[in-house]
Amino acid sequence: MSGADRELFKRKIDKSKIPTCKILGVDIAAINMNWLLKFTETYIDKLKGDYMTVVNVYSCVSAYEDPEYCRIQNRAIIAMPDGGPLSTVGRKRGYKKMERTTGPSYMEEILKVSVEKGYSHYFYGSTPETLEKMRTKLLESYPGLNIAGMYSPPFRALTEEEDKLIIERINEVAPTFVWIGLGAPKQEFFMSEHQGKISGFMVGVGAGFDYIAGNINRAPEWMQKRNLEWVYRLIQDPRRLFKKYWHTNFKFI
Repeated sequence: MSGADRELFKRKIDKSKIPTCKILGVDIAAINMNWLLKFTETYIDKLKGDYMTVVNVYSCVSAYEDPEYCRIQNRAIIAMPDGGPLSTVGRKRGYKKMERTTGPSYMEEILKVSVEKGYSHYFYGSTPETLEKMRTKLLESYPGLNIAGMYSPPFRALTEEEDKLIIERINEVAPTFVWIGLGAPKQEFFMSEHQGKISGFMVGVGAGFDYIAGNINRAPEWMQKRNLEWVYRLIQDPRRLFKKYWHTNFKFI
């Protein structure tokens, strides 16, 4: 997003009131799921056009290495502590109520109450096949859920005309939430570029679409609670994730 575009977006929420813990330059929200759900319910109308990132060890170290990516993380209304080690660091620094708060879990909690609260959803990312699987699973799990739209973008940069059309397509259906499943760091760059242009509340959820579609499984709860979900992911996709985790996990430590 250019400086001029950023000037056009006027945030309606005082971000300074959100507790944060700076880790490797990233202002990680010192929060837990209950806090985040209450915040969302209270301010959802004021969150239109804004975005929230989910930060794990990989994206935190990536932001430390890339100043522009760090600025994008810190421009978000909230950078969620998706990675367990981040909340552990926060608690050691005095934020006793800070807990791991993952993007997929947040999405699930929002979906549970969406029919009751009248929330609508747009899903941007992944493949057409995964989106169709998601649609089926979502309507089975949450009868009456308002799926405003789904779009699988091409695996390349959008042209200016394509970008304009997708903004128009999303804004025409006026979703409450726009879930972005492009993976880090692509999804954060997308949300930053479209801050103030897309009217819904954008949330990057990484592998969240694949979890819903059943393409990959989430780790058992005992592994999640012990900050071992990355190990479970690594076992499922070692070729793609080994180098990524090896570098960032050891650098974080």
